[in-house]
Amino acid sequence: MTTYGTIPTSGSPEPSSDTRYITRANERIRSGLGTRRSWKVMFNFRALGIPSNVPDTLARVRYNVGYFRMNYVIIVLIILFLSLLWHPISLIVFIVMFVAWLFLYFLRDEPLVVFGRTIDDRVVLIVLGVLTIVFLFLTHATVNIIVALCIGITVVVVHGVVRKTEDLEVDEESTGLMATTPGGPSGSSVTSHVQYSPPPN
Repeated sequence: MTTYGTIPTSGSPEPSSDTRYITRANERIRSGLGTRRSWKVMFNFRALGIPSNVPDTLARVRYNVGYFRMNYVIIVLIILFLSLLWHPISLIVFIVMFVAWLFLYFLRDEPLVVFGRTIDDRVVLIVLGVLTIVFLFLTHATVNIIVALCIGITVVVVHGVVRKTEDLEVDEESTGLMATTPGGPSGSSVTSHVQYSPPPN
């Protein structure tokens, strides 16, 4: 049966390159923010307590640094940003470096590959941190940077000490810095249980 007067409809138009770029950026932002730990979990006041001894303290700090490392980086960067509000040149440099942090660390959804070699996230973290500090020091905001870093490190260490680890779930992302951790979630030593058999006579 033939119908007249109907307008042929085509499929939905393909999104432009700008639209695809914005969509991909939004997806990367959501994905990047999703890799950080929940702030409610991080600041769960019911999970705060003082460790009983020095080994448990060191184990807890290292475990929490591995588990909350992206949250810690965000906190330190915010403190550093606030310390540079009255230094326009330093603030511009910080914003440029922050863009590098976004694309190379926070929002990166694939492993970073340089000359065919995959770069570990910890290496990216260290390199970006060192470059950020060096470039900011070149803007002659030394006092502000040192004070901000001291405050940020203090916040990280204090939280790492008092945040208990019994309720934290280990996954592949958080095992990098905790692979050699002397203490697990309960602060006890992680050892490989190998059954010893005496040599034959």
